[in-house]
Amino acid sequence: VQEIGTLFGSLHASRAMIVTDKFLAQSGMAEKISGILAQSGIQSVVFDGAEPNPTDKNVEAGVTFFHNNHCDSIVSLGGGSSHDCAKGIGLVASNGGTIHDYEGVDKASKDVVPLMAINTTAGTASEITRFCIITDTTRKVKMAIVDWRVTPKIAVNDPVLMKGMPASLTAATGMDALTHAIEAYVSTLHTVFTDPLALKAIDIVNHDLIKSYNGDMTCREEMHYGQCLAGMAFSNALLGIVHSMAHKTGAAFSTGHITHGLANAMYLPYVIAYNAKAPGVAERYADIAKTMGITGTDVAKGAADMTLTDDNFATIVDAVREGRGIYANIKKAIHYLLSCNIGEILVVFAAFLLRVPTPLLAIQLLWVNLVTDSFPALALGVDPIQRDVMEAPPHK
Repeated sequence: VQEIGTLFGSLHASRAMIVTDKFLAQSGMAEKISGILAQSGIQSVVFDGAEPNPTDKNVEAGVTFFHNNHCDSIVSLGGGSSHDCAKGIGLVASNGGTIHDYEGVDKASKDVVPLMAINTTAGTASEITRFCIITDTTRKVKMAIVDWRVTPKIAVNDPVLMKGMPASLTAATGMDALTHAIEAYVSTLHTVFTDPLALKAIDIVNHDLIKSYNGDMTCREEMHYGQCLAGMAFSNALLGIVHSMAHKTGAAFSTGHITHGLANAMYLPYVIAYNAKAPGVAERYADIAKTMGITGTDVAKGAADMTLTDDNFATIVDAVREGRGIYANIKKAIHYLLSCNIGEILVVFAAFLLRVPTPLLAIQLLWVNLVTDSFPALALGVDPIQRDVMEAPPHK
């Protein structure tokens, strides 16, 4: 992070708008970034209006702030919310109109102002992708803005900036990264290029997330690598209905009660169970299970016919929640978990790490079952809000 002044100076920026949230602004981190930029002769002003699940109103306020302060560039500081908000601000500041004008694929006509993303979480990979998700407060939906122009010119991942990340946020963003990788691997658009990226990301998250959750800085650095690999995988293979429903959930519960990572973790096992019924998909989930070190003679068979009964769910959650240490809990339950299918194991992993209230989880998962039973076409393939990406001509 000490090199950001030199890096950003290469983009010929002179007055930057730092887009962040109130927590990072009040913690002094935004001021630290501003100081480093100043050492390279780059002036900056801080906009702390990026909210979780950033909205069209956040973007509108940011654009006004950008012009009023005569900025010529943007630095996003934080996780996916800050990065997406910054992308939206840059898009409108450079092209005019409102953020709603750019919903869809490659709607902009001009390049975005110089943008550098400084990451403080390990999950969204928004710092390296062309995706920008903004909540439309009128329609109560998340708009998918997909444009190569919003990809940050420079991305900075420094584990030092993750020191103060709360454990719950570590778990939530980590499950977002895992979901990115899993959905990319089973996507109908997966390729020989995206498969190794996705599997390596799954391997890293599986090995390092729990230790990162417990504060291991080496593992937090590894999680940066993992989420970046997952980002590269899904940027090309796209995502599925887990993210489609998670986006809708995030928009409906925009007050932050259900974060994006938490929504992904709740939906993932049931989408796995549904998708595994499609021809050839169970084998790909078996690849994922092997990558996670889940071995057994019936992994592929279990993936082909996944069921999660109330009794099984209660048993494995109770087994994991006994005691206090997260590692000890999972180790204690390992013999039981090895007899479960991949969907059941992911439910346990997500439910325990994220401290999901059982009634809320039950209600959400019941709803997912109803959706996938009623609309099976949604469950397999790519996220419907990204479907236009497949039909859009490649940019030159």
